[in-house]
Amino acid sequence: MPRELMMIRDAAMAGQRAMSHALAAVRDGDTIRSQLSPLGERESVGGLLAPLTEDYTVCDLAVELRLALLIAARPGLGTINHTLLTLRAARAAGLEVRAVVLTPWPAQPSELERSNRETIARIGRVEVAVLGHLAAADLDELARAGATLPWRSWLASG
Repeated sequence: MPRELMMIRDAAMAGQRAMSHALAAVRDGDTIRSQLSPLGERESVGGLLAPLTEDYTVCDLAVELRLALLIAARPGLGTINHTLLTLRAARAAGLEVRAVVLTPWPAQPSELERSNRETIARIGRVEVAVLGHLAAADLDELARAGATLPWRSWLASG
């Protein structure tokens, strides 16, 4: 059973310069750019099928490390297909998906955004949480916002 939680998210959500792992590896002379936090979570920039090397993806890394996934997705138009495809690819690889987080979730979500959340939860058979827009791209703001998520239950469910 996976003991760690893997977050898949876009570089733009982290306020980082957008770059694939493969490009970063070529630029920096690395093979895999992944950091391990003191809590044991791994964070990855890019989607589940994003390449880390020429023939090794984020999905391959998650499978090798037996990581459970937390999938971050945008709440707007197109997210149903994108998120359900990610769920399908993760499950086909034998990965456990603990939840989907829609972010940035607006203070007053539209009918489309509310419908997307419900549809992903129902069709994807997965918990869907929301994370509001961050006021600043810094660790304190991220910690404040993250404290609103049920992350303890996601870690404990493994």
